[in-house]
Amino acid sequence: MISFGVWDIVLLVVVSAQATTLSYLRDAKWKALVLALPIPFTLAALAVGSPVNTTHVAALNLLLAYAHGVRLLHARAGVPIIPAIAISAGGYCAAGALLRPVLPLTEAAFWATCVLTFLIAVAAHALFPKTEEPGHRTHLPVWIKFPLVAGIILALILIKRFLQGFMTTFPMVGVVASYESRAGLGAVCRTIPDFIIGMVPMMAVVHLLQPQLGLGAALAAGWFVFLPMLWPLVRDFWGRPAEKS
Repeated sequence: MISFGVWDIVLLVVVSAQATTLSYLRDAKWKALVLALPIPFTLAALAVGSPVNTTHVAALNLLLAYAHGVRLLHARAGVPIIPAIAISAGGYCAAGALLRPVLPLTEAAFWATCVLTFLIAVAAHALFPKTEEPGHRTHLPVWIKFPLVAGIILALILIKRFLQGFMTTFPMVGVVASYESRAGLGAVCRTIPDFIIGMVPMMAVVHLLQPQLGLGAALAAGWFVFLPMLWPLVRDFWGRPAEKS
């Protein structure tokens, strides 16, 4: 029998609201900022309830692969956006389910994964070109959009035991961002490395503090580390000319 905890319900409601809000923002820079907030990670980590470990950090690389997978399938291969998102999200889940049982959870593995993931994000940030993205705002009424988004997150909650740490960085908001940014997926691909650059230090702090403070307090401390790390994102997007709607 499937049961839902308090944090599952909070995750469902709050992240659905976050993703729905993103879909009604026209400007790419505001979409990027909402996408970059680690609300889904925080609530999903509490819902899963396991300590932050190697799987949480490794999942960030799958998130980056998801974003570029959607871009390549849709913008390069001409796959319609919904199948492109479904294929990329399915690939994320499959890779996470396969990697979770085999990834070592030792201290050495955790810190090595942190270093490698951070370097990959820095390289992705440096190599992916900056582009001006067209603005877009959903035309669906909120009473249709919100249930659609909630359905995606509900499905993820139902399979969380198979993904564990990989569930925490699944692109819950990213799926909506990919769809709403389908005319210019570069903004999503540009945001994810900046997000990862902030998330790796956040996860490292949570990992260090959780034995003494507990997961909840450690996650709160991690936010104080993450927020200053949003500077690359702010610099990239707020340094550009305002979009014409």
